Amino acid sequence: MAEKMKWGILSTARINQGFIPALRCHPLSELHAVGSRSLERAEEYAAEWEIPRYYGSYDELLADPEIQVIYNPLPNYLHAEWTIRACQAGKHVLCEKPIALTPEEVDAIAAAARDNGVIVTEAFKFRHHHQTELVLQAIQQGRIGHIEGMRGAFLFALQDPINHRWLPETGGGSLFDVGCYPISYARMITGEPPEEVFGFQRLSSSGVDDLFIGELRYPGDILVQITAGFTVPKFTSFDIFGSRGRISMDGPYNPRPHNRLVITSGDEEEVHTFPMFDSFLGEIEDIALAITEGRQPRMSLEESRDNTATMVALLESARTGKPVRL
Repeated sequence: MAEKMKWGILSTARINQGFIPALRCHPLSELHAVGSRSLERAEEYAAEWEIPRYYGSYDELLADPEIQVIYNPLPNYLHAEWTIRACQAGKHVLCEKPIALTPEEVDAIAAAARDNGVIVTEAFKFRHHHQTELVLQAIQQGRIGHIEGMRGAFLFALQDPINHRWLPETGGGSLFDVGCYPISYARMITGEPPEEVFGFQRLSSSGVDDLFIGELRYPGDILVQITAGFTVPKFTSFDIFGSRGRISMDGPYNPRPHNRLVITSGDEEEVHTFPMFDSFLGEIEDIALAITEGRQPRMSLEESRDNTATMVALLESARTGKPVRL
């Protein structure tokens, strides 16, 4: 049996509650260590989750020579900095979305990965789900004809008033936090970034967007609308409109068994549901195969850069009230 890859986790973030059980199910991976900003918190967390090693700083975690892969679930504004530091320490990185806040940060990540011979990929779970595979298959088979337009939404009620998502200085705002999902989905379908965008935002009292609507024009005159928000009960959707039919999903970004995928082609309608699948496990398998077999991750840094540039352009448009060409 091949020796397992040892992982380290940067921080004790809440999202780890889903990631750690998935990591422990992966046959080629092993959770080796966790790092926190304090030794006391790291020790407490390691005991709770039965993690062999713990460190009282992120730098100490990266200095562990046994760690091969880093999971980075830090707040948005720290993603680029600590992903680059992990690359410089010779570690592969699975970084939570959004991987960066500017295209220049993505360029710096790509340079650090290239210079140190490591793999970096952004953690979009939907890219690894069977539902997404069926969507792409249906499009490639021409079942809905030529893609004319798309519409995607991700909204939820962020009720914690001190959450870092409300803070401009930590990369907060609904567009970067959840709007990145429909933007990434549209980029996956088109295979290209948009040519032009226009954004509308509503600002919260803290100065970040709590509701954002974007209009995007892609090559081939494909028109897309995205909606993101922090002030309504959770709602997710993605619709793809073609010349012969459409694809509709009520759980596009993290499908559950109760969610439906509907493919309408002419007069025929197919309804699909899927058994529970741990998409965290899909992310882990993807980077593991990239490391061990030299495959390209499903989410490339080129695609991450396009999505980041798109969000920056949308925010610029919302601020200026003018369309922005990419």
